[in-house]
Amino acid sequence: MKIGAMTTSFRKPFKESLEAAAALKVDGVQIWATNLTYYDPDHAVGELDPELTGPEEQKELLADLKRLGLEISALCGDLGRGFVKPDHIAEDVEKTKRMMDLAKALGVRVLTSHIGRIPEDENDPGRRIASEALEDIGAHGDSIGVVFASETGPESGAALAEFLRSLNTKSIKVNYDPANMVMGGFDPVQGVYDLADFIVHTHAKDGNGPGPNRGEVPLGEGEVPWPRYLQALKEIGYDGYLTIEREVGEDPAADIVTAANFLREQLAKL
Repeated sequence: MKIGAMTTSFRKPFKESLEAAAALKVDGVQIWATNLTYYDPDHAVGELDPELTGPEEQKELLADLKRLGLEISALCGDLGRGFVKPDHIAEDVEKTKRMMDLAKALGVRVLTSHIGRIPEDENDPGRRIASEALEDIGAHGDSIGVVFASETGPESGAALAEFLRSLNTKSIKVNYDPANMVMGGFDPVQGVYDLADFIVHTHAKDGNGPGPNRGEVPLGEGEVPWPRYLQALKEIGYDGYLTIEREVGEDPAADIVTAANFLREQLAKL
């Protein structure tokens, strides 16, 4: 398995984040591809938004990555609204397709996002809306060779797998986040087995489950059972990225350094 880092987690300007990732000697980076500012009004994530990134910017980025010895593990295309409610759904589906086109242009196979909590009731309008939207997105992915990977957490692995199998497309996959599973009250190890057919990318994040201490914590300090979790990934044949994501904390850049060392130690024991 490879180790990556999400550029926005460094909380630095984009190019400085790339340099910081290279200094850590990780294998790759995940980069946001949506021009959103809800993390920090003064720092728009989404340097690679399709509306802002033309051929010259793409060429420059690929040259920087080559110089630094990095690759792109995935693009993040989270629009912050999911695909369960009808609001903005047509706009968001089209925006997602354009982000998939950008991924294709950069030689990236995976675009990650959140799709929202899928209702269990097959007759629920939200489930139908999500199915139609994701089949539209998936059809585009099928045609260009890019997959759309939903991040785990709102429901159990078994429930998400059941929904994904109901879709008429091969290009809707999973970005597995063990901390989100823990914080949602689900077993992060069992979820790996439940979603074995769909996992194409993972976030390396830790957290505590429901209760007074619920929330994200530095890697290795939460309730994710890392040895068993990594062993489960190995058993299902996953050999992709463990991309460090740190969304909170006083010094997230320092936490990423600690996380990378922690992952190297854990992988050496597999």
